[in-house]
Amino acid sequence: MMARILSGKEFAARIKEDAAHGVAELKAAGVLPCLAVIIVGSDPASEVYVRNKQRTCDELGIRSDHISLPAETTKEELLACIEELNVDPEVHGILVQLPLPAQIAEDEEEILSHIDPRKDVDGFHPVNVGHLVLGAPGPRPCTPAGCIRMLDYAGIPIEGAHAVIIGRSNIVGKPMAHLLLERNATVTICHSRTQNLAAIAHTADILVAAVGRPRFVTADMVKEGATVIDVGINRIAPKKLVGDVDFDAAAAVAGAITPVPGGVGLLTVAMLMENVVQAAKAQNP
Repeated sequence: MMARILSGKEFAARIKEDAAHGVAELKAAGVLPCLAVIIVGSDPASEVYVRNKQRTCDELGIRSDHISLPAETTKEELLACIEELNVDPEVHGILVQLPLPAQIAEDEEEILSHIDPRKDVDGFHPVNVGHLVLGAPGPRPCTPAGCIRMLDYAGIPIEGAHAVIIGRSNIVGKPMAHLLLERNATVTICHSRTQNLAAIAHTADILVAAVGRPRFVTADMVKEGATVIDVGINRIAPKKLVGDVDFDAAAAVAGAITPVPGGVGLLTVAMLMENVVQAAKAQNP
């Protein structure tokens, strides 16, 4: 029997609907929620992501400021730009699009840490990472938060489930683990040094693939009836994207699975909108 397909479009629409209600409430109180996106240089993939974010802002009635800086921008110039947005009361969310050009890429941590934590709608600022670890309120990284929301909307139980995450990045793997722990799952994180990775993955009720390797998760790594969340987006040909999961093979074993494209990526942008709305509310109590 084929697995249930967890459509990102369907769940993202529900998240955006909630965000649109939040935008309406803010506007009724005289506040226009605003997201400022800084892009340095002209990375084609980044430009696509930024256009998607702008389009979704327009759809929901969120003001979108697009700040395009030349590729040769220095760290000091970028920090000054962020500081201007930090002190602007009409800007509620700030996002620096990654990757950064080579000359400032090594300063990424310092640059992201310069964003006012209240305006950090990506949830990557050390203050907000601390809030996540402690279970305190604050913005959550968009991709893992979107995955949790999808599980809830799909009626897939988290409490008591064994969740296995393949990948330990600061953007997906680690925050995903904390969000699942917060919901009383038992969590195992696997990575490049994990022994018997396939056997561990096969014990998962919820299997999250965030490793960045095309079709890395094969059918023998999926427990029958498990929920498989594929966070990977890998371009294997000019117009062909695949995830970290061998979709067709895994779908024959899993109980539920996200497609690529059309899965988790759509939830990420939707959760970003929700974070902007929540940031605007927090800054205008």
